[in-house]
Amino acid sequence: MEIQNKRIPEGEFQKMRQEVLATWPTGKDVNIEEAVAYQKSIPESRRFGQKLLDAKRDGRTLIQPRAGVPVVEEHIKLLQYLEKYGEADLLPSTIDSYTRQNRYEDAENGIAASIKEGRALMNGFPAVNHGIAKCRQVTESVGLPVQVRHGTPDARLLAEITIAGGFTSYEGGGISYNLPYCKNVPMERTIRDWQYVDRLTGMYEEMGVSINREPYGPLTGTLVPPCISHAAAIIEALLAAEQGVKNITVGYGQCGNLVQDIAAIRTLEELTDEYLQKFGYNDVDVTTVLHQWMGGFPADEAKAFGVISSGSLIAALSKATKVIVKTPHEAVGIPTMEANAEGLRCTKQVVNMLAEQTFQSASLEEEKEIIRLETRCIVDKCIELGNGDVAVGVCRAVECGALDVPFAPCRYNAGLMLPCRDNDGAIRILNTGNLPFTKELKDLHAAKIAERAAAENRKPSFQMVIDDVYAIGKGRLVGRPRY
Repeated sequence: MEIQNKRIPEGEFQKMRQEVLATWPTGKDVNIEEAVAYQKSIPESRRFGQKLLDAKRDGRTLIQPRAGVPVVEEHIKLLQYLEKYGEADLLPSTIDSYTRQNRYEDAENGIAASIKEGRALMNGFPAVNHGIAKCRQVTESVGLPVQVRHGTPDARLLAEITIAGGFTSYEGGGISYNLPYCKNVPMERTIRDWQYVDRLTGMYEEMGVSINREPYGPLTGTLVPPCISHAAAIIEALLAAEQGVKNITVGYGQCGNLVQDIAAIRTLEELTDEYLQKFGYNDVDVTTVLHQWMGGFPADEAKAFGVISSGSLIAALSKATKVIVKTPHEAVGIPTMEANAEGLRCTKQVVNMLAEQTFQSASLEEEKEIIRLETRCIVDKCIELGNGDVAVGVCRAVECGALDVPFAPCRYNAGLMLPCRDNDGAIRILNTGNLPFTKELKDLHAAKIAERAAAENRKPSFQMVIDDVYAIGKGRLVGRPRY
């Protein structure tokens, strides 16, 4: 499949839309002119992108949960509860796994079974099956903006129905919803499918409706160095901007080291702006999101709140525009709505307490510069590999390991790079694989890991990686050996 980072021509796009909308019966209800008129009727208080821009201007950090159940009435009840008792600023509709794999027949059966059993038998909201009218019923039931959160490689029909259905933000991208989620889907396919989503968003923008787009920042959520997630976010932002997207939220998953995490959020917006402007996209608004810890959680709820509070602190001190909130039930499964609300209130308390506080240090500036250098190495190599075309370049970069996501299930990901923590708990790289780092950067990582190894009286090894993956669930940040 040939791809390029060029805006999809109008005629070609409309032909693609006819094919996409015909893949499930609810697609026939999409009428772009009617959908634009409906979106324009949505008050500003429920417009996701505008609320983010207001928060960025005011230096506030907004809080948002993950949440989704299969039956419309129960989903509405859940969102209303999180709005009222969770004190959320933004709301989600997390999409179910059947829909993420375009298995709409299975989703239909899951809805029916959930209604029959009187309990959720799916792990999210099957928006495609419910269709436009029921999506509007959901988005109109609350006073806050609502975002589609999912994990779908081919999210074209989902985008058509949910944007027409009144959602004002749409998450995901061709890199971030492929490498961490899929085994056998080629990068070229997801890049192309997500160009469709971005072109649809751009078309709404041209018709006077701004839809927020958010690449998925944490990737695999397991020891992901900031430069890797930054590179993916920047490239997805460039791909989106080419298709006409004007409001983009780039994200990062908390890694656990206070200095590195704050440095990551602050450099993420800076570097995204830098590359957008480098390619001439000068009218794109960029905001940031910090995802609270995405790895293993302690089962003890009190300890889980400690993990949640640490992410809240980083979001507040880094001045992230919003923070995606975890729950005290992370270790055991899908949370109750009460537990979800508790995680939100915990986060709100910490964010409010730290709203007027700032964080500066020499080590922060050093870490910011390391992240800048590493990220530019990767993004510039992607551009070089594509002879200036970032869509082509990122596919080649993934294939050769110049962009390499740790622990990704995708067979097209090189999987050569191995991360672990240094003696202070910051994410470093044990094996750089084919990352296009300078010798100075490689030496820096080797020295940082050697320092930890000496402190623990062992050699740098894969065992460090294993220890670090499980550390937070066991009450530590760095996986220290037992003596």
